[in-house]
Amino acid sequence: MSDTAQLASDAGSRDPAVGLRAVRALRLLVERLEALQVENARNAGWSWQDIALLLGVSRQAVHKKYAGGRGLLRREK
Repeated sequence: MSDTAQLASDAGSRDPAVGLRAVRALRLLVERLEALQVENARNAGWSWQDIALLLGVSRQAVHKKYAGGRGLLRREK
C-alpha cells in the first residue's frame, strides 16, 4: 500500500493512537502544501488578497503568516 493510501486508512482507524497520528501527519502535509502554493502564487504575481480569497482567510491573516520572511516561506540564510 502506498504511503498516501496508508495515511488515509490510518486516519479512519478506530484506534485513537493510529488515527490521531494520521491527523497530525495530514496537518503537517496541508501546511507544507499551503506554503508551497502560496509561494507559487506570489511568484506568479498574485496579490495577498487573491491568495486569501481562495484560502478562505483574510488578507491580513495570509500576509502575517507568509510575508516578511515569516512562516513557511522564509528562506534559510
